[in-house]
Amino acid sequence: MHVCVLGAGVVGLATAYQLSQDGHQVTVIDRGAPGAGTSGGNGAQLSYSYVQPLADPSIWRQLPKLLLAADSPLKLRIQADPQQWAWGLRFMLACNGARSRDTTAQLLTLAAESRAAFDQMMQAEQLACDFAASGKLVIYSNADAFAAARQQMDLQRALGSVQTAQTAAECVATEPALAHYRAHIEGAIYTASECAVDSQKLCDGLAAVLRQRGVRFLLQTPVTAWVQAQGRVAAVHTPQGEVAADAFVLALGPQAPQLARALGVRLPIYPIKGYSITLDVAAQPSAAPTVSVTDAARKVVFARIGNRLRVAGMAELVGHGLDIPPARIASLQASTQAVFPHTRGLPVTQPWAGLRPATPTGLPIVGRLAGAPANVLFNVGHGPLGLTLAFGTAQRVVQALRKE
Repeated sequence: MHVCVLGAGVVGLATAYQLSQDGHQVTVIDRGAPGAGTSGGNGAQLSYSYVQPLADPSIWRQLPKLLLAADSPLKLRIQADPQQWAWGLRFMLACNGARSRDTTAQLLTLAAESRAAFDQMMQAEQLACDFAASGKLVIYSNADAFAAARQQMDLQRALGSVQTAQTAAECVATEPALAHYRAHIEGAIYTASECAVDSQKLCDGLAAVLRQRGVRFLLQTPVTAWVQAQGRVAAVHTPQGEVAADAFVLALGPQAPQLARALGVRLPIYPIKGYSITLDVAAQPSAAPTVSVTDAARKVVFARIGNRLRVAGMAELVGHGLDIPPARIASLQASTQAVFPHTRGLPVTQPWAGLRPATPTGLPIVGRLAGAPANVLFNVGHGPLGLTLAFGTAQRVVQALRKE
């Protein structure tokens, strides 16, 4: 079968890889280059065991700060945008304990599938993408937050995750680069099995492998319309002409809702904006952590990728703009110097902004949808877990395609 994958981010490329492995002829179309959108500068963490959805009951008490505080790492700016209002309402309704627990269970199942598929791919392809099974510490600065984290850990442990709660002293023993921040740590959740990877290098490596296997790429090529006939999609319009296929996979991240509406499908997806910087730590490697670290209070992640430290954070519901306010980059730099003071003075490169395509619950939309043409499948809405879940959802797309 000829399958056309719309999107060359990590989700689209993982889908193309799994389809190719399953014996399909594959074409990938994207308006940019592989990984050039949300994938390229993300937080670099493969968070298979710590998947707490953003839609959590604690959001209710944080709401005044989200709406009003200028320096909040979670920011909501009300706009004249019906999509934002509709998404926000559904998000708040999902912020309850029962829904959060159910979502966590589903995400952990999907993450386990993704880990297995990613590991299989890496064993087969040996991609040079700064992959490291480095473990992860999520650190908390106050007792209430740490208590809530231990409750989440207990839930995830019951679902198969292996994690431990650590004291500040144990955190420093696990990651010595945290020594200067010890006084600010109430405790942490440590997951030894978590990993990190350079998502841009992963995308570049996947694209190279796929080209070697005969996958066709149409890059710098936006999809402008669908060609439909008898309840199915026959082709897509592009500036390079029509591209026909037997089936289509929509994996365009934050651009997916617009194209889906042309099929009469409304995807409950809204972009959550985030930022990152990358530090060159080659000159002083001990200044930066080797274990991935998430500062829960600052909503900032630190992931070691080779001789670089990726620092990523913020969660803004502010529309579709990709501007990079200097204050946000300064905030990431300040967080880095506060947690890892010996990084002060190291070169900072690649200020970046990306739009995470999120559903209100945090669960991605995978497979066929009611009302959509039967030969169109979806792989969208991964939110901040796109890198983590990409190969699992790709595998599910392949399974859905087999059922046609």
